[in-house]
Amino acid sequence: MAVSTLHFYEAKGLIKSSRNQGNQRRFPPIVLRYIAIIKVAQSTGIPLKEIQKILSQFPPNSKLTTEQWSMISSQWRDTLEQRITKLTQLRDNLDSCIGCGCLSLTECPLRNPNDILGKTGSGARILLQKK
Repeated sequence: MAVSTLHFYEAKGLIKSSRNQGNQRRFPPIVLRYIAIIKVAQSTGIPLKEIQKILSQFPPNSKLTTEQWSMISSQWRDTLEQRITKLTQLRDNLDSCIGCGCLSLTECPLRNPNDILGKTGSGARILLQKK
């Protein structure tokens, strides 16, 4: 991992270091766990701002308890479930009209005549509808 990444995470309050007499940063071993949590969360699409918001609820560089991790994972599970649902809808409807207003597919004029959905707002209106 690049040193600049560690500095960035520290500037965002995600990890904390101390300084030695030579003014060099020293990170405690627990920071490795925090970095692992940050990287896994980012790889699933959880924004750094959301990661920061959750981790800021705990003292810097503290070992997370089972209860704390359960709370974090519960919040992220809900976020991921919503994302999975949207991605599944997108995947299942990519070959048909999604209400984006392009009217370029043969099916669009049948499902969205005169771009009625475009008048209700921007974006893929069919995918954005609550089911």
